Amino acid sequence: MSHLDDLPSTPGKYKTDKALPYGILHHHRYLRLSKPTLWASLFLALFFFYLLLSPPLTPSRRNLNDSSSLSAKYGGSNWEKQVRKSAHPRSRGRLTVLDLGAAEFVGTHVSIAFQRRGDGVLGLDNFSRYYDPKLKRARQGLLDRSGVFVVEGDINDAVLLKKLYDIVLFRHMMHLAAQAGVRYAMQNPGSYVNRNIAGFVNLLEVSKGANPQPAVVWASSSSVYDRTDHPASLYAATKKAGEVIAHTYNHIYGLSLTGLRFFTVYGPWGRPDMAYFFFTKDILRGKTITVFESPDKGIVARDFTYIDDIVKVCLGPLDTAEKSTGSGGKKRGPAMFRIYNLGNTSPVPVNKLVKILEKLLKMKAKKKVMPLPRYGVVEFTHANITLAQSEIGYKPAVDLETGLKKFVKWYLGFYSGSKKKSSW
Repeated sequence: MSHLDDLPSTPGKYKTDKALPYGILHHHRYLRLSKPTLWASLFLALFFFYLLLSPPLTPSRRNLNDSSSLSAKYGGSNWEKQVRKSAHPRSRGRLTVLDLGAAEFVGTHVSIAFQRRGDGVLGLDNFSRYYDPKLKRARQGLLDRSGVFVVEGDINDAVLLKKLYDIVLFRHMMHLAAQAGVRYAMQNPGSYVNRNIAGFVNLLEVSKGANPQPAVVWASSSSVYDRTDHPASLYAATKKAGEVIAHTYNHIYGLSLTGLRFFTVYGPWGRPDMAYFFFTKDILRGKTITVFESPDKGIVARDFTYIDDIVKVCLGPLDTAEKSTGSGGKKRGPAMFRIYNLGNTSPVPVNKLVKILEKLLKMKAKKKVMPLPRYGVVEFTHANITLAQSEIGYKPAVDLETGLKKFVKWYLGFYSGSKKKSSW
């Protein structure tokens, strides 16, 4: 197995509390970009790049966005009944949330958290094959047992999204559907532009035309901390473009938008492409793992953030989100715009990650040390969470060893064939 993807997929550059040149953005103002022309060019280049990489629009692909085709795939009284039941709040005064990417790692945890506190939540996921879809189906089963219905569909399908809005009056949207991974962009660049830009624009278009418009919380990434004019990867470029696009829709159409920059999220039900996950897999199988070091033989470290800390802070932005101010695509007044950094604030060297896994698995890892790849991977990430602490009460509490202990327990149970492997 090649380990060029060894490091987590949300890297950024080290930022101290005192200096944030591309730093945290505040409620009603957006950090000015020093090169607006560059951003416009970047967005246009990525969009046309996507068009060039997309296959010709065949009759079958046209039918996916045809209303008659949609009614055959989605619809009917039973399907609509499932949608309404899942989205109906269990407690008076709770939220009605559309969770995009519900069968993904963070999406599954967040959907269940919403449901458990009495919110109505409907999931949507396209069950992409970026990694083993069996894990995503297992998450879907977990969601189903928790009372969350997941519609199988794509965020690029505007007809489907509009149909869901016709069935349920969603006042809140949690957008966690995106193409993740840094190195994978070199293999399948079109998927990043398709999901992270085209898909994001599509859901914002649907949202701006809804009445009332929903408040939207979406996942950005710590990768936006790459230099603005020299992003380290296509993934980082698409995530940066997403923040600029979000600000545009906030400014022009009055959409209430909150971006969450995740720093290396880990834990049970996680992503198999993340280092902690496949390190565990390979150590147990006696395979050699690749550990990177910086060009000067220094440490490579990540600001690992446990999933429970992320779930808590995902609920807060929706609870505190102000209403969008547009109606029918027209802005009525200024709308809220926020972006928060969400990390653990305690970067841990990857070597220490390996040592903790060795301790928990009671096995010695076979390691091969290699220079850090030239493209896509950065040496160090460190989140400044000052704004998230002061405005939404974010307070990460789980250290890496405690979090990995919970992950290893889940991993051994899930992949042991136990009948209880899909339990929470």
